[in-house]
Amino acid sequence: MTNHAGDPPQPTHLLRQFDVLVGEWDMVGTHPFFDAPVKGHSIFEWLVDGMLLTWHFNWNASLPPNALSVIGHDDTQETCSMLYSDVRGVSRIYQMSLEDGVWKIWRESSDFSQRMIGQISDDQNSIVVRGDLSRDGSVWDHDLSITYTRKK
Repeated sequence: MTNHAGDPPQPTHLLRQFDVLVGEWDMVGTHPFFDAPVKGHSIFEWLVDGMLLTWHFNWNASLPPNALSVIGHDDTQETCSMLYSDVRGVSRIYQMSLEDGVWKIWRESSDFSQRMIGQISDDQNSIVVRGDLSRDGSVWDHDLSITYTRKK
């Protein structure tokens, strides 16, 4: 198919796998640095339908989003990429996939690698995520756990 200058951008098939995430979610999470569970809110919405997906989230629903991600796809790759940025000044690029109800997010770096695996419920209204980190690429420690519950 030839793309002409006046034609609108076309959705990518790989990003359609994330349709299940679109909507608003409540989050409850635990992290080794916090004594008690923390609560938050996430919104997944298409920036451009089927081409770019945004993910806004915060850990205190009374504040504006304290992290933003844009999820897209390089058509030469089998996975999608997520550009992450938060109020701490942290910016990272992760890889993402979602297949058969398993949502994976990972980042490989020589001094700080992360991986998160989420299981989406059969009714697609909850997601349980476990995250791990590695500072040397070989020893992995538990980092965080988050449960997402769909609001709408």
